[in-house]
Formats: sequence, C-alpha cells, structure tokens
Amino acid sequence: MNRLNLSLLLSAFVVFAAPVHAADVAAGKALAEEACVDCHGDDGKGDDENPAINGWAVDKFTKAMQEYANGTRTKSQKMTKEAKKLSAAQIADLAAYYATLK
Repeated sequence: MNRLNLSLLLSAFVVFAAPVHAADVAAGKALAEEACVDCHGDDGKGDDENPAINGWAVDKFTKAMQEYANGTRTKSQKMTKEAKKLSAAQIADLAAYYATLK
C-alpha cells in the first residue's frame, strides 16, 4: 500500500511540475511585430534610446518583463505599461523568440 501511495504522489508531482505553457517562437515573433519593433527594431538590436534585447537568455528576458509588470523595474514607463498587458504565456513566447536572434 505504501508503494502505491508513493507512486501516486510522484505521478501527481510530475503532472503538476510540468510547464503550463511551452513557449512558441512563432507566436513570439508575431507578438514582437505588433508590440516591440517600434522601439527595439525588427532584429531586437534597439537604438540609441532603446536597449538591444536580441539574444537575451530566456530567464533574463522573462525576469525583466516580470519586473516591469510588477513595478520593481522602473527604468521605462512605456515598458511598465506594455509589460502589464502581457500574460505569462506571451512573455514566454517573446522570450523564446528574442533568444533566437543574434
């Protein structure tokens, strides 16, 4: 009986530990074309006023967007406003897309 309980517990852990959203690079690209290119450019390389975000690691991009959304990063009011509009899945998609750019 104990082995059965342990097996069920481990199975439940695996199911709930799995990511809810697998990042979609194509969806990230589409979203970037709508929301990001005006400031960061088609290639994510930015300009004199906006930083390059091309090639950022997924965790770095995600952390920055979460910090803008929750107000702990305050460098840009525009980024705060934009980040608050995005779901976690959209942030994951954008992070996956920008990570592919060099």
